[in-house]
Amino acid sequence: MNLKQLLTTAKDKSLFSAIDDYANFCFRYLEFIKSNLQAVIVSRNENNYRFFQYKEDGTFNVTRPINSNLMIPLEEFNNARISFLDIIRDVHGVTNATINERQTLNNFIYTCQQSIGATLDALPASQSNVARKINGDLFERLIFLILNETGIKATQGTINVPIIVDGQVECSMSYQHDLIIGVDKVPKAFGSVKTSSKDRLDKIFVDKFLYNRLTDSDTPHFAVFLNDVQRKGTEGKYGINSTFLPGHFRGYTIKLNPLNGVYYFDIRPNMKTDNFLKQHISTFDNFFFKDMWQFTKP
Repeated sequence: MNLKQLLTTAKDKSLFSAIDDYANFCFRYLEFIKSNLQAVIVSRNENNYRFFQYKEDGTFNVTRPINSNLMIPLEEFNNARISFLDIIRDVHGVTNATINERQTLNNFIYTCQQSIGATLDALPASQSNVARKINGDLFERLIFLILNETGIKATQGTINVPIIVDGQVECSMSYQHDLIIGVDKVPKAFGSVKTSSKDRLDKIFVDKFLYNRLTDSDTPHFAVFLNDVQRKGTEGKYGINSTFLPGHFRGYTIKLNPLNGVYYFDIRPNMKTDNFLKQHISTFDNFFFKDMWQFTKP
């Protein structure tokens, strides 16, 4: 595929209805960047990040930061794909996931999603909002497809919330959720799936607070983020900025309510070293191999 064909595919969400669709697209993208980029730029402040610059067919645009420690190269992709599908289809048989299985899970999903995001970065700046919406929607769908492949009963959309006072239904409200994990049609946990926490962190904490206050319940709420980095600087001097707000996260966790899990694919260094943050934030494999099964217990 050339870049125009990749863009045409990435913009059509109807073409991503199965995990194989994501994997096939990713493979084509990895083939394309192997020999069709203007340049690969190394981040000046965190050297594991790369920026892909397209040629004239992509108006010389520079992509989002790509973590080279997570992005699977073309030569390893097909083997990773086979391993990934084995993992998610037989997760019930995994009692103690290996480091390699955890890395394969995280890196494969990261690579598939970033191939879409980086492709959409080739669009003109006037279409950046459209690209952001498509990328976010496709990330939500990918996580949804993966959970359903494991047998977890996940849905997306709105649920009706009755407001009960003194045993009587006074009114009802509709709540929109990226992921609804249920058992026997009863919601057991709600998930927010976003490519970044930027401009979204407040709402996730408030959603948990309001839902549980309105329903007099303690239903778990969790969040899944792809990454929290963005490009900074000018041509020739590109680096990365973190978009995670640790002060806001601490404040909401302490004074409002803690989330029941926050999971990243590209986790920031301070989330692994800060004693408070590492109690509440971990990589996606922890959700997949452990926590999501706790949410589904009767």
